[in-house]
Amino acid sequence: MPKYEHVFICRQDLTSVQAETLAEEFKGTLTENGGEVVDSEYWGLRSIAYRMNKNRKGHYFLFKLDSNAKAVAEMERLMNINEDIMRFLTIRVKEHSDNHSTMMSHKAKEEEERI
Repeated sequence: MPKYEHVFICRQDLTSVQAETLAEEFKGTLTENGGEVVDSEYWGLRSIAYRMNKNRKGHYFLFKLDSNAKAVAEMERLMNINEDIMRFLTIRVKEHSDNHSTMMSHKAKEEEERI
C-alpha cells in the first residue's frame, strides 16, 4: 500500500483541543475509506512565514499514512471544504522514518536547553 506524509495547518483561533478533535475527524475519514494513520504529531501553535486568511499563526499537524489514493483524495476534499483548515500538503514517500520528524526533534532539543 502506498505511503504518504500529510501536513496541515489549522486556524490560530481554535484551541489546541478543538484542533486535535479536528485532526481526529480526519483520521476517522481516512480509516473509513480503507487507509491507516501510522503516526501523527501535533507540532503546536507556530508562526507562519506570511499572513494566510488574516492569520499569523496556525496549529500544525503531521500524519504518516499507509493508504490508497482514494482515501487520501477524500480526506483532502474534506479539508478543502473545511473553513478551519488553512493549508495542507500531501507527499508520497518510499518509507516512513522510525524517528520523530525534524520539527519534533527540534522542539525536544529546545526543551532540553531550557533545563
